[in-house]
Amino acid sequence: MEPVSDDTRRTPMPLVAPVAHPAAGRAAGRGRATGAARGALVSVAPSEPTEITRPESDEAPWAVSEPDVPWVTVVHNDPVNLMSYVTYVFQTYFGYPKEKARKLMLDVHHKGRAVVSSGTREEMERDVQAMHGYGLWATLQQDR
Repeated sequence: MEPVSDDTRRTPMPLVAPVAHPAAGRAAGRGRATGAARGALVSVAPSEPTEITRPESDEAPWAVSEPDVPWVTVVHNDPVNLMSYVTYVFQTYFGYPKEKARKLMLDVHHKGRAVVSSGTREEMERDVQAMHGYGLWATLQQDR
């Protein structure tokens, strides 16, 4: 065991200077501090009532902003999945009839991508996760 040097026993210096106590102004022989020096609060009543005016605005404060732009789920073409499997996924997950599922699958195959659903961001995130679960490449984006 190594001996401990005096340097390691020192306590660190405080990073902030200590704040003086209100009674610190009383030194020996100076007497008592005044009320203001002791931190007494003085309240002053206003001579006349204050009126608060609000600026006029064109929009009422309770007006609802425009609804969020809808989001879409986009399925992208990939070199792995068979066209029949992609059609099956669209029918199974989205409940599309065979013809609509086949048309969307052909859009994915020929155009490289197809919008397969639209709605709120949360719904589209759920659909994208489901497509990833089926092994398809999918993203979500705002419909503009």
